[in-house]
This record gives sequence, C-alpha cells and structure tokens, in this order.
Amino acid sequence: MPLPQQISRLLPGVLLCAAVTLAALGLARMEEAVFGRAWLEALVLAILLGTVIRTAWKPGPRWKPGIDFSAKMLLEVAVVLLGASLSVATILAVGPALLLGIALVVAVAIMASYGICRLLGLPARMAVLVACGNSICGNSAIAAVAPVVGADSEDVASSIAFTAVLGVVVVLLLPLLVPALGLSLEQYGVLAGLTVYAVPQVLAATAPVGALSVQVGTLVKLVRVLMLGPVVVGLSLLAPRLRAEPVPPGEVVAGGRPRLSRLVPWFIIGFLGMAVLRTLGLLPQALLGPIAMLATALTILSMAALGLGVDVRTVARSGGRVVAAGVASLLLLGVISLGLIRLLGVA
Repeated sequence: MPLPQQISRLLPGVLLCAAVTLAALGLARMEEAVFGRAWLEALVLAILLGTVIRTAWKPGPRWKPGIDFSAKMLLEVAVVLLGASLSVATILAVGPALLLGIALVVAVAIMASYGICRLLGLPARMAVLVACGNSICGNSAIAAVAPVVGADSEDVASSIAFTAVLGVVVVLLLPLLVPALGLSLEQYGVLAGLTVYAVPQVLAATAPVGALSVQVGTLVKLVRVLMLGPVVVGLSLLAPRLRAEPVPPGEVVAGGRPRLSRLVPWFIIGFLGMAVLRTLGLLPQALLGPIAMLATALTILSMAALGLGVDVRTVARSGGRVVAAGVASLLLLGVISLGLIRLLGVA
C-alpha cells in the first residue's frame, strides 16, 4: 500500500488517540492546580478516558487501524526511547551491596508475585503485568512489558487501573510506618524507594518525613526503575509461551526454536542500543530531555489507544482477583524490602 494511503488509513484513529491524550494531560494539569499534585497521572487518565469512550461508543472500521497502530507500534517506539534514561553512574552511586539487594528484591518479588497471581487464578500474561507493575515501577513497567508478552487491552487496562488506585493508597499510608516500626530517615527512604510505584509518588511519600528520606528514596527508586531493562529482556526470551498467538511457521528455525527476531523483539534491541549510546556519552545531553518527553507522550497516547479497545465487562470480571493479587503482592514486597534493610544494616 502506498505511503499516502497508509497515512490516510491510520490518521483518524491516531488523531482520536491524540485527542484523548490531550484531554488526559489537561485533566492532570487541573489536578495539579487544585490539589498541588496529580494524584492520577496523565497515563492513567488516558486509559480511563479511552475506556469511558469505548463504553459509550465502539469505534468502527474507520478508526480501528490507527487505534491498533497507536496501541502497538507507538508503544514499542516509546520503549526504545526509554533506553536513553539508563545511566551507569546512577546505578553505581548506591554502592554494590544495595545495588545487588535491589536487584534481588525485584527478582524475588516478581517471581513471588507471579506465583500469587497464578494461585488466585489470573491468566499468565495478566500475572506477569501485575507482578512487574508491583515489583518495578507500576504503570511504566506494565506499559513496557505488555508488548513483550503480547498482553491485550483488557489485561493492560485492569492492571493499570488497579495500580493507579493502590499507588495513591500507598503514598498516603506508607509514612505511618515510620513511627510504627521506628524507622530512621534513611531506612524509610530505602523502603519507599523499593515499594512506591512512580518517582513522583516517592517524592510525595517521603517529603512529609524528611529531606534525607527524599534523597535516598529517589535514588533507590531510580535504580529500581533501571531493573526494567534486564527484566524486559528476560521476559522477551519467555514471550513465546505467554503470547496468545502461536509462533508462525516462518519464524521457526531448525530444531523447533523460534528465530532470534522472535525471541528478542526489535524494540528490545532498540532499548538496549539507546542504553549503550547513553552509557558511551553518544547522546547529547540536550537531547535527553526531549527524548524523555517524547517517550512519555507516546506512552500516554498508546494508553489512550488501549483504553479505546477495552471492554469494561471483561475488565470487571477479573477485577476482584486483580485487587487481591495486587494487594498480596505489594504486602509481600514490603516484607522483603524491610528484610533487606535489616540484612544490610541500613542506619
């Protein structure tokens, strides 16, 4: 199909997703103006708005190609751009012991959370999304992992909607553990960095406690976010088992194993390539900000597209199990994090 025809075919759906994205950004700004912070991030608002629109009106054939393109291809491009956020200096700043501890907490939490989700009857792909969202960085982890494991719109919408609500609850209740457990400012900073979903939420959860908690929590959280790269690469090797569709015959090599391009999707290679460029200093500092903004914008737009493909009835059917699995996983993550703090002797 000629390029102009492809563009005209995709344009209606992409513009619809862009309109939902702009509305979500506007609502997030209104939250900041009224409450001082956006309790529901634009990413969450985009998928909620998209879901509301999909509930009231089902987009027809004219809109579907652009919506599908936004939900898949643009999300994969956003994952590539996220690689530019990796910084070796940031990783090394926390010290080898805590760095290893964070990696172990993430690994153990993902496996344990996945096990809990499966015991509660969640499908494999949904279990992976909930486990990664709880263990790494909430919505961003869900958005990055979704295309790797082939998660559908209902899986992503259920996971993100739940983490949005639970994330606010954690921010409000976590500071209460300081007097209850007798935590120092540094200990609480490590706990917040290991359990709270998003970097802005870490700031909100630690600011009422103290400046040292803010600094430690933010640093630990950034390192925890960087664990997303290795996790995504690892999941890409397991993806054929998790995807809904079978591996096409043309993608299989001798011996029945999928080709490398199937095991490691192009956007994972792109993610690692961007990380290498950042590490080697080949990405100009002036570009890092715009790249991060573009990655955020594309992620929000793709979440709007996912929302537009969501059947609320399907989400509602799995809601109770998602809530139970998410809460249990988060409580387990908190226990593991406290154990790490005691093990390392954080003052």
